[in-house]
This record gives sequence, C-alpha cells and structure tokens, in this order.
Amino acid sequence: MAAKEALRSPSSHSTAIEDYCKAVYVLETRLDEAVSTNALAERLGLTSGSVSGMLKKLGESGLITHVPYRGVRLTKKGRRVALEVIRHHRLLELFLTETLQMPWDRVHAEAEVLEHFLSDELEELIAAKLGHPTIDPHGDPIPSAELELQEHATHSLDKLQDGEEGTFVRISDSDPEMLRYLSERGIRPGGRVHVLGRQPFGGPLEVSVDGEAHTLGGELVRAMRIELQSAAVAGEALA
Repeated sequence: MAAKEALRSPSSHSTAIEDYCKAVYVLETRLDEAVSTNALAERLGLTSGSVSGMLKKLGESGLITHVPYRGVRLTKKGRRVALEVIRHHRLLELFLTETLQMPWDRVHAEAEVLEHFLSDELEELIAAKLGHPTIDPHGDPIPSAELELQEHATHSLDKLQDGEEGTFVRISDSDPEMLRYLSERGIRPGGRVHVLGRQPFGGPLEVSVDGEAHTLGGELVRAMRIELQSAAVAGEALA
C-alpha cells in the first residue's frame, strides 16, 4: 500500500472521494440537473444510506452543495477533483491501447484502478508521450492539463432518421461486450455512418459504416454517439 500511496499526487483525495466526485460529475453532466442520492447509489452500486453518509463528508469538505429536495451538485473544487480523475482515466486508456496494444474493451477496468495512483509527473510524461491527445480510444474528450473539458454536441444513433448521416464519434467504455462486438465488425470512432432504414415495431437500424452494411439495434444504437454531417459542416464554416 505504501508504494501505491507514493504514486499519489500530494493534493489528491481518497479513492472513495474521487470516485464519488467523478460519479456526480458524470450524472450531473448527463442529466443537466442536481444528482439524487438514489441515482448516485445506483451508479456506484451502493445503498442510499451509505451514499448519504459520504455526501455529508463531501459537503463538509466543500466538494458538493445540496440543492433542497433535488440532490447535489459539485462545487468548483469538486469539479476539479472529478476532472483530474477523468483526465487520468482517459489518458491511461489511450496509453494502454496505443502504447501497450491492449484491446479497447479491456482498458476501462485497468484505468479504473490506476487512475487513483497517477502522480502529476507521470501524468505529464504519459500525455507528452501520446502527443497531448484530446480524445481517448472510445471518443471521450480528455480534460486538458488545466482541467478544462470541451464537450461537443452529439446525437444517439437511435435518434437519427432515415437518410441521415454523420460520424461515429463516441461510445461508453463501461460495457466490454459491446466494445468487442463493434471491434469484431470493424466499427470504431471516426467511421462514417449512414442510416439506411429502421425495421418496424421498434426493430433495429439498418446502417452503413464506411460503406459496409450492418444491422444494429437495442442498447447498442442508444449508446453510439454521432456527430451529424450538418453539424460538422457548420463547425468547419465557423472555423
């Protein structure tokens, strides 16, 4: 344990506090509202009672604020803790895939452990080795060294209409089987996606990815995030 603690940045908090701040950040960003105790307990796989106790500790540490009858939000201090852990996690995932050639469906679990024990010096060495990247292997943006995070507008593939097209840019790293399924079919972030049609009664989507036809449905198309072609063109026009 002493060896692991030696790797920890002197300003870091405990593993549990970092995990809570990260979870609140993810839920707060996704829901665009205060995070309830129940939602946080479900994400962390804990009981509401144990979560309530930790939230009290985070509040006393100035990492969260309570929104009456709604839940909690991160303070500026709490947000920085969350973004530091997220930066570690996503840099580690990219390092494991690009440098150690680990499959993208296995890096999440490794990064979940290592993210808590990365010193500032090692973080910078990894970032420099990778060329100071801005996205991880799953398309998630990597916070900058200044802990700033640029999120881009994307749409769930499930929400696209027939004939719409765009670029597959992002997918959650938390489901290894889903990632393996995509990898086996050569579907990766950066692929051009064109919606060909939808089977009736809530059936799967018929799509082409880089010109190859695929039938994708259910949870998978809800998890895949697409940058629409029109949005990409508009962004280039503004540049």
